Amino acid sequence: MKHFSKLAIATVVAGITAGSAMAQELYTPNLSYRTGPFAATGIPLMNGQADYMAMLNARDGGIGGIKVNFEECETGYSTEKGAECYEKTKDRAIVTQPWSTGITLQVLPKTNIDEIPILAPGYGFSPMMDGKTFQWAFNTPAGYWDAADMIVQYLEGMESLEGKKIAFLHLDHPYGKEPIPLFEQMAEEKGFELVPIPVGLKEMQNQSAQWLQIRRERPDYVVMWGWGAMNAGAITEAVKTKFPMENMIGVWWASHDADLRIVGEDGKGYKAISWSFPNPDAPVMADLKTHVVDTGMTQSNPEEMSGVFYNRGLIISAILAEGIRVAQEHAGKPDISPSDLRWGLENIDMTPERISELGLDGMVPPFKTTCADHTGGSGGWMLEWDGAKFVQVSDHLVPNTEAYAALVSEKAKEYAEANAPWPVNETCEM
Repeated sequence: MKHFSKLAIATVVAGITAGSAMAQELYTPNLSYRTGPFAATGIPLMNGQADYMAMLNARDGGIGGIKVNFEECETGYSTEKGAECYEKTKDRAIVTQPWSTGITLQVLPKTNIDEIPILAPGYGFSPMMDGKTFQWAFNTPAGYWDAADMIVQYLEGMESLEGKKIAFLHLDHPYGKEPIPLFEQMAEEKGFELVPIPVGLKEMQNQSAQWLQIRRERPDYVVMWGWGAMNAGAITEAVKTKFPMENMIGVWWASHDADLRIVGEDGKGYKAISWSFPNPDAPVMADLKTHVVDTGMTQSNPEEMSGVFYNRGLIISAILAEGIRVAQEHAGKPDISPSDLRWGLENIDMTPERISELGLDGMVPPFKTTCADHTGGSGGWMLEWDGAKFVQVSDHLVPNTEAYAALVSEKAKEYAEANAPWPVNETCEM
């Protein structure tokens, strides 16, 4: 395995100036949520993110020879606290990681003024994939509309959806409502009935009313857009009401191993789409053990580290680190600015070879970003709970982005007009 630092330093050393050589750190704050109603899912994600950066610091001396300061600012998943964290960290930050669709929407217009890239892997406002309009926002490597499309693709692979009924069980929050426009479009195009069933924040652990409605509606499938305690509550209710688990599919934030362990064998057949997957034999896991686990720097544990969410945290930090490396190469210096990082995030090329060089074999599909495409369209795999763990049950699924390109343009234009004056990257070729 080629170490990250050798690859990065070799390409930037010629351009290092005396000033940049004095740089102390790459400040990449994370708006974390280790507390609050979503802490159970936030903790493994934050641990995975932090451990990857700790590994780079210990193994490679950081990225391009500069240590990464991966400071966390705790939000408890509160939009108000998230906005405060953004303001607190933005002056030194080269990136902001909001970690909530609500927080993302709150800081999205601010980042245009402050010129700081948002990195929101797999979440946030779906039209952020339009890099010409949302030039400072990235939901790399896959967005919520990609997830909705791949879920429908997977279901269509089993049978026609004409005349079928799909219940959309979702958190009553900007995150949960995000895919509704595309689901409505696909319902009209493919002839299925969509039944939205919202779950309020105070109802997450007691969904008796929602599952009573599901029993009355008798849907063919339940698609779940849940988070935190809502997921465990929904899975428990599904088992209790004897809903066929093989007909229940979640978005990638509903693929937390701990939620399924609550029901164990009874959850067998439950599925979730995912753009990441744990591979305990990937070289990066051995490096994490040597440089982070064995040195006592991790807050994680072996069970958590084997799960989907911890490993997704690793991938998220790997994407950020790759964007930094690409930016350093392009800028000819390791001490990059937020604008440099924006260029780097727009020019990530995660080929199979590059994924292998990073030691991430089998953990993330290939993807490529451009100034026009801030998502990358990595696609993903359908995962299934086998009673003890998640396993892959599909080939690599790729979203049919052309089918909703018009919807992306429409919603991006609506947003820009509602927030005028809104700067657009006119130099970007679509």
